[in-house]
Amino acid sequence: MKQPQLSILDLAYITEGDESPTHVLQNSTEVAQLADKLGYTRYWFAEHHNTGFLMSMFPEIMMAHVAANTQRIRVGSGGVMLPNHSALSVVERFSMLEALHPGRIDLGIGRAPGTDGRTAYALRRSWEVIKEDTFPDQLEALLGFFGHDLRSDHPFAAIQANPDPSLTPDIYMLGSSTGGVQFAVENGLAFVFAAQINAELAVPVLKMYREKFKPSKYYQEPKSIMSIGVFTAETEEEARYLAEPSLLMWTMLATGRRFKSFPSTRFAHDYHYSTQEKAIRQMQLNKFVIGTPERVAERLTELAKEAEIDEIIIADSYPEVGARKKAYELLAKELNL
Repeated sequence: MKQPQLSILDLAYITEGDESPTHVLQNSTEVAQLADKLGYTRYWFAEHHNTGFLMSMFPEIMMAHVAANTQRIRVGSGGVMLPNHSALSVVERFSMLEALHPGRIDLGIGRAPGTDGRTAYALRRSWEVIKEDTFPDQLEALLGFFGHDLRSDHPFAAIQANPDPSLTPDIYMLGSSTGGVQFAVENGLAFVFAAQINAELAVPVLKMYREKFKPSKYYQEPKSIMSIGVFTAETEEEARYLAEPSLLMWTMLATGRRFKSFPSTRFAHDYHYSTQEKAIRQMQLNKFVIGTPERVAERLTELAKEAEIDEIIIADSYPEVGARKKAYELLAKELNL
């Protein structure tokens, strides 16, 4: 069975042992440099807002920093939440990144705001924009700005976002349901499904994407990736211990509760689940692959085969950086990256 390529999605959690938000981003840089040396394919940063324990508000800033401090690995956004931005500004920023680091930049595009409604209002400064679904128009403008091929009657047809269409990064459509995949199919874009959000739909949606994909100037063949939470360590027990904070966080989210900070391993390990919470926690387990490197590699390979993909992005939520680095070393060795 063919083993998948591995990549990393960094959510920049502020976890136990982090001295400051600066320390979190320094850790991210070090992990990206390690991933570069170990043979991981890409290193992405997310966009989230109004979250007290995530330092991932603006992925392009960390992309520029990490790309300048690595040699080979692709660097990207997972993703830019397009409704929060003008298409023109996204194209301008990513064209500059592509010019600085040719052939190493990925633009992952999301349809959701990555935050609550009031914060989305603060970002966009208009309730009317929030009420409307402007994403189709935004995506059309974004692709047209990159390619210098907006239709002649488009209101932005005379605007030049960059000097040359060659300054187009690899473009990925993100999704956690059946919505985003349609834009990837119709526009011939690559597609990433977030199994760490909606694991049940991951395989069927990824297979549907491959079956319905329409070739384009961006991709002649379908390019699809699954993202999923992964925890591995030298023993099964240690891997499960490391996973407890994330399992607790997802359980609380499912019950409508939110933590002000990322749970520590000790807090998560000592937490007493109610009967209802235990059932909900059990339902969260399919968002993760947890175990020894051998077991994790086996399961990731199975998932890649089931979904007909050749790459998996690990949604990183390790509770401390030492275990995080060790895990990536173990997986790189196990999968012969």
